[in-house]
Amino acid sequence: MLKLLINKMHILQPKHIKLDEKEAEDLLRKLNVSKAQLPKILSTDNALPEGCGIGDIIKIERKSGVYFRVVV
Repeated sequence: MLKLLINKMHILQPKHIKLDEKEAEDLLRKLNVSKAQLPKILSTDNALPEGCGIGDIIKIERKSGVYFRVVV
């Protein structure tokens, strides 16, 4: 059976990184916010790395800076 590999990453797409639990807790403490206060990103977004689930925090690295989103 022919297996097709699809590269989800476009050259202009910013890097999306899933934070582990320790990094997420440190971030929330540093920013003094809860997950509910972070901007949202849909779980169906193609830019998300593999293995992301609802409630995970994603770090987005753009040329203009670093941003964080919570998966909903």
